[in-house]
Amino acid sequence: MTAQAEATAFPFSLDRPASQQEADHFCKALSGTMEALLSVIEMETELVREGKLREAGELQADKARLIHEYTRGMMAAKEHAVALGNLAPASTQSLRRQHGEFQPVLRINLAVLSTARDVANNLVSAVAQVAGAKNANAPTTYGRTGTAPTGPQSARGIAVNQAL
Repeated sequence: MTAQAEATAFPFSLDRPASQQEADHFCKALSGTMEALLSVIEMETELVREGKLREAGELQADKARLIHEYTRGMMAAKEHAVALGNLAPASTQSLRRQHGEFQPVLRINLAVLSTARDVANNLVSAVAQVAGAKNANAPTTYGRTGTAPTGPQSARGIAVNQAL
């Protein structure tokens, strides 16, 4: 992808702003991206808390796109911080404040997602242990070929009903 094609994919220019208007536009566009990402993250957090994981998963494409835009925008803002600060100090300060308010919301989202992942892993582990325990209760006698038992074997597989 060329630099020109990549730049047109964003709602803001990644080039150093040369005027107050360009700097204000950059800050407002990046702020809009941050607000859209915040909205998606809050929606995802709420859906995961309610156990609606399928609906939360449907937000992934928008979230990934917005994270990409936000990350590239913040990298450009950092790269052009002096120009942005000189050309549009009020917009730059507002963007910094918004970025600071965004961080705690992101931490909450990551904590909720981490908890959901841990719960899912614990459930799968518990099911695997129960399924494997059935084999552990099998008699430990010699087999038909006269060989000694090899000990409890783990479950050979489990079935998951995804309709639930």
